[in-house]
Amino acid sequence: MAQVLEFKLPDLGEGLTEAEIVRWLVEVGDVVAIDQPVVEVETAKAMVEVPCPYGGVVTARFGEEGTELPVGAPLLTVAVGAPEGASGSGEDSGSDPESAGGSGNVLVGYGTGAPAARRRRIRPDRLDRAVTEAPVSGAPVVEAPVVEAPVVKVLVAEASVSEGPVPVVSPLVRRLARQHDIDLRRLAGSGPDGLILRADVDRAIRTAEETATATARVARAPVQAQAPAAAPNGVAVAVDAERIPLRGVRGAVADKLSRSRTEIPDATCWVDADATELMAVRAAMNAATGPSAGPKVSVLALLARICTAALARFPELNSTVDTEAREIVRLSGVHLGFAAQTERGLVVPVVRDAHTRNAESIGAEIARLTELARTGKLSPAQLTGGTFTLNNYGVFGVDGSTPIINHPEAAMLGVGRIMPKPWVHQGELAVRQVVQLSLTFDHRVCDGGTAGGFLRYVADCVEQPAVLLRTL
Repeated sequence: MAQVLEFKLPDLGEGLTEAEIVRWLVEVGDVVAIDQPVVEVETAKAMVEVPCPYGGVVTARFGEEGTELPVGAPLLTVAVGAPEGASGSGEDSGSDPESAGGSGNVLVGYGTGAPAARRRRIRPDRLDRAVTEAPVSGAPVVEAPVVEAPVVKVLVAEASVSEGPVPVVSPLVRRLARQHDIDLRRLAGSGPDGLILRADVDRAIRTAEETATATARVARAPVQAQAPAAAPNGVAVAVDAERIPLRGVRGAVADKLSRSRTEIPDATCWVDADATELMAVRAAMNAATGPSAGPKVSVLALLARICTAALARFPELNSTVDTEAREIVRLSGVHLGFAAQTERGLVVPVVRDAHTRNAESIGAEIARLTELARTGKLSPAQLTGGTFTLNNYGVFGVDGSTPIINHPEAAMLGVGRIMPKPWVHQGELAVRQVVQLSLTFDHRVCDGGTAGGFLRYVADCVEQPAVLLRTL
């Protein structure tokens, strides 16, 4: 006996409320195993493969690639429990006793650890038996809240109305159609062999509502000349102006930066520093051979190590503000975020426990996280939980900037490009490698003296790397 179970988009963790379908990993008719990834989605933080907790035959998918779905919206339905003769081997996970109950593994950010099973298709006649036996046996059909599905053209058989049985499995679908006066005989189902699914009824309801609304609007609207639309801020916008939805990574960045500007009374101080000695030390480290040799160390890794040393001296900047309790929360560990520009937009991977690492270890972790960012494989956990951010905007060829704090952190250090400039060195004018450093900080956690002390210490370490020996 089979039952049709509906798998909904699970809670992806970290406060995420929606995800965009990037790529379906299964087709209707495929046999899936418990915890097999079925779809790849993009959240505001990362790309995630979503595993299905049920094993059986996929009977329907909800949403095309590029569709954004809220958490709790149906992803797909699975006919669980194989009919007789559906499989002649033990490969069909739907016949496993665990299949009906699912794995119980709810995805929170990363997916489950079970290896993906090989996909295979089931013959259409067997699929029909798997889904049509469900209501006959009285097996339950898992209900989901009515959510907005992607707009797809609804196929209606206006020319002829079938007098035979309506191809509907779910009692929920029949009841929903009755409540909204939808004639199921006029719907062309999107399921196997014309099976009418809940998504088909939802789309028919929505189409009817949109048609009624549009008709009423046209009847009420006066005939007027087409004029440029006005934006919310009062600025005239051309009718043919392109509108780009603020969603995914871009939407998350917009929300976070807006919240930072709204909640945090920030201030910025900056200083130019002579980085000639730091560059010489890095060159010597990377040129070392024999027992002293090791992986190449980047400038960003050295600056990150300098930041952890500075935060040990000025812990006020490694904190956050609890606005509800009206308390400054000073954090014991340093989880150092660094800004990385990718094709998907700006992301901030986090080096965990940076205060316990040396420059070589920090550099290796930055390289690993950067590669994951470029390929879109960072997990939500690797993009959250930072306590201080290092922003190397010098890679864009600019000298300075006033960074926006990565809420809810209390400070961010910005680093411009390192370039040769005239500089007074030991009383004489010389050409030196100069960099501009800027610190944006939350004025609630400290005053300018603390922020200036932090920035000055960072500049001293850049100019005289031997200063760091005190902390080794």
